[in-house]
Amino acid sequence: MTTLNRYDKISKNILGLLLLLFTGSIAILNLLVPDRTFSESENRMLEPLPQISLKSLTSGKFTSDFEKYISDQLIFRDLWIGVKTDTDRIMGKKESNGIYLGKDGHLIQQFIPPEDGDLEKKVDAILAFDRATPNLRKYVMLVPTATTLLKEQLPAYAPAGDEKAYLDQIRQLIQQRGIPFVNVYPALYTQREQPIFYKTDHHWTTRGAYFAYRELCKQMGIPPQQEEDFNIRQVSRQFYGSLHSKSGFRQIQPDSIELYLPKDPEKYTVEYVDEDQTSDSLYEMEQLHKKDQYAVFLNGNHPLIRITTAHPEKKRLLVVKDSYANSLIPFLTKHFSEIDVVDLRYYEGDLTTFVKEREIDELLLLYNVHTFSEDPSIKNLSEAIQ
Repeated sequence: MTTLNRYDKISKNILGLLLLLFTGSIAILNLLVPDRTFSESENRMLEPLPQISLKSLTSGKFTSDFEKYISDQLIFRDLWIGVKTDTDRIMGKKESNGIYLGKDGHLIQQFIPPEDGDLEKKVDAILAFDRATPNLRKYVMLVPTATTLLKEQLPAYAPAGDEKAYLDQIRQLIQQRGIPFVNVYPALYTQREQPIFYKTDHHWTTRGAYFAYRELCKQMGIPPQQEEDFNIRQVSRQFYGSLHSKSGFRQIQPDSIELYLPKDPEKYTVEYVDEDQTSDSLYEMEQLHKKDQYAVFLNGNHPLIRITTAHPEKKRLLVVKDSYANSLIPFLTKHFSEIDVVDLRYYEGDLTTFVKEREIDELLLLYNVHTFSEDPSIKNLSEAIQ
């Protein structure tokens, strides 16, 4: 055996031993370190150890769940995600987990249209609810996201999906049935050079919500508040949102969060009904010290929130919504005496009965297009009626 071959064999053995030590150390650490229930960096619940049973074994569910568990509970998971994403970025890749790294650090998520027939079922649910509540004035606002409004920020040839076509289809179906559709696309498109979306999060900013609020006021026939009626206060400069968490892109600048605080403030009570808690503020400032800083608006998502204002007219509004509504609702307290806020992802009551018992005057259905396409809970509107 030549000296060169001997050194080659020794180096291979050393590399094999190092690899064995590395994988063995990771396996031991995984056994010693307690499982985590929540990932701060990804802002989501992590997969727990699945329960084994004959049914789960034969169906393959246990194997699938166990793979997810191993992936979620891998020691130093956040580090591995960051290393992989940074490596992909160095190699020129600008997509991670359905999120594109756009110009100026904009993270933009891909739009995946739902299965055939899903849209029709959701529209049918809205129409069934409309028929069950004929005296309730309704408005539908489906908000386009940065995927459409900031598509010029996307990398070249990025197949981001046709969100605009899906939005137009919904608008046509809703308007054909005589329900007012609040089309905020033109207003937001005009203002797209302004920061109307966070760069690291899927939500619109408070400024984006304000422009949509003005369009809603036109539909409702109420005078909107002007931007100069507010003190615009920056409450965070270190906000990393959901797209930052989901993508793994780490070397980007954080967002800022602004609050539009009325110069002429009114007193109101915010009641988190299911939690039996009340507050005198629409903003939970403690959330700014946590990962999900967007929860500063209405303390995040809840099944039912009731806002009572000092508005002299006894006008009652029901908002059925996703989290996009959380930063828009504060603008509406100037126009209604009571605002009930329902998130169908968590609310289990009968909304038709709720409308009648609460003597609701108007309803705003507010979702962003991504949530509307992905979330099945909107179908609960018709299931409660049946």
